[in-house]
Parts: sequence; structure tokens; C-alpha cells
Amino acid sequence: METGRNERLRSARQQAGLSQQQLADAVDATRQTIGLIEAGRYNPSLKLCLGICKALGCTLDDLFWE
Repeated sequence: METGRNERLRSARQQAGLSQQQLADAVDATRQTIGLIEAGRYNPSLKLCLGICKALGCTLDDLFWE
């Protein structure tokens, strides 16, 4: 995952019309976890990354890799 804020994730979530809570519910995580990922303060598991990508219709490259 890139260092610093994950603006790509935040942008993709907003474009999908989802709140942090709605995305968290879709991937069986907490709103706080989604917030920490977006803030660049939490390194999610591959399983969680894949769930987020599926929920947002994106790839790992789109959201997490440089």
C-alpha cells in the first residue's frame, strides 16, 4: 500500500456513492477500519483489499498499488 493518505480509495468510494459505513458493512469491517485505510494509518490484509476492490468495482492496482 502506498504511504500517506489513500486518496484513490476515498475517491473510488465516493464515486460509488458509499459512505465509509456502507463500504465497511459491504466488506465486513468497521467504519473506523475504512477511515484508517483512507488515512494511510492501517495496512489491510489482502482479503480485505480484495473485498474492497470487489465492492467498488476496482482492481488492486487501481486502489492499492503504485
